[in-house]
Amino acid sequence: MSSAKQKTLVLKVGGALLECDMGIARLMQTAASLLEQGKSLVIVHGGGCIVDKQLQLNGMTTEKKEGLRVTPPEQMPIIAGALAGSANKLLQSAARAAGIHSVGLCLGDGDLLNAEIKDEQLGAVGQVTGGNPAYLNFILAQGWLPIISSIALDIDGQLLNVNADQAATAVAKLVDGKLVLLSDVSGVLDGKGQLIPSLNAAEIADLVKLGVIEKGMKVKVEAALEVAQWMGEAVQVASWRDAAQMLALTKGELIGTQIQPQL
Repeated sequence: MSSAKQKTLVLKVGGALLECDMGIARLMQTAASLLEQGKSLVIVHGGGCIVDKQLQLNGMTTEKKEGLRVTPPEQMPIIAGALAGSANKLLQSAARAAGIHSVGLCLGDGDLLNAEIKDEQLGAVGQVTGGNPAYLNFILAQGWLPIISSIALDIDGQLLNVNADQAATAVAKLVDGKLVLLSDVSGVLDGKGQLIPSLNAAEIADLVKLGVIEKGMKVKVEAALEVAQWMGEAVQVASWRDAAQMLALTKGELIGTQIQPQL
């Protein structure tokens, strides 16, 4: 049990968090508390709301398929600027305000993750696989907080946009970490809006068929299930909005919905 507690904690955030100053401050207070306890911590983020605003300002529209953003190559410089630039520095700024030494990264820094085109129909959307954890491990060894945007580079140097849940999954695999997917809902909710404390693959498949789990939450839960299967332990889907969940996280308690591996 003690060795599990020493695992690097990978927190994935994004979406509405980046429009909520209180939420960002609470996240960084939680991060500061974990770091003070000597925990090893990584934050991986997206930032769809910032991307949408920047595209709109540039007269561009956005389309999604199965919860994934279609990314025409001509939009990639704007998306990279929004995620690796604006969103990343917003979080770094909040980390500094909370007294945290952080390093802002993208998935291509230090060849962290390998990337390739996921599906030609989605455009410059990347699929990431294992890479080189050396740079990330160096940062963690200093007791610093890596804040990683979901922008990747392929072997030819093309910028690719990666779904942040899938990016966090790959980072968690790379460092053999413990993954927590944080969103603006307290976990996976049933048809009546009640939190489901635990789900396995069969239960997830049933809820997807029923339309209870769909769009962004479907991508999130599938990413969580992939990591749970690979690591043989549950992945948590929880909320940065919930002060009680954030406090529980600092105490090493389970929060949100536990996505269970199939044993």
